[in-house]
Amino acid sequence: MTLIGTSVLLVEDNPNDVFLIQRAFRKANITAPLQVVTDGDAAVQYLAGQEHYHDRAQHPLPALILLDLKLPRRSGIEVLNWLKQQPELKRIPVVVLTASKESIDVNQVYDLGVNAYMVKPVMFDELVQIVSTLNLHWLILNENPQVGSP
Repeated sequence: MTLIGTSVLLVEDNPNDVFLIQRAFRKANITAPLQVVTDGDAAVQYLAGQEHYHDRAQHPLPALILLDLKLPRRSGIEVLNWLKQQPELKRIPVVVLTASKESIDVNQVYDLGVNAYMVKPVMFDELVQIVSTLNLHWLILNENPQVGSP
């Protein structure tokens, strides 16, 4: 079994959203490293340790994945579906952070085993509140699972 790290993997293709989330992490004084990938294929490669993500010292398994749904190359739903089929990775907590309020999206990702679903707020202060809450719950208070074989 492998312990998951302390970093957060942000899977987000919109550079403005990446910038705002990075800024919100700084404003909330979150010290967990934020790793960023910008499409679904890169998320799978990162999590699988493939391509240029093979160095786990530089690209550690995250303690939390923040996953957008509308991604190029492979959707967030496809990433989540792939992740939950990986015995070594399926326990990593995933929070969907997306603009979609569509009930079909919400229901589908919960059926796939997502841990939480949050809609990106319009106001920056609300984003800071969300990342602060995520930090408290998932990175500070939560007992992280071990990943790998059961």
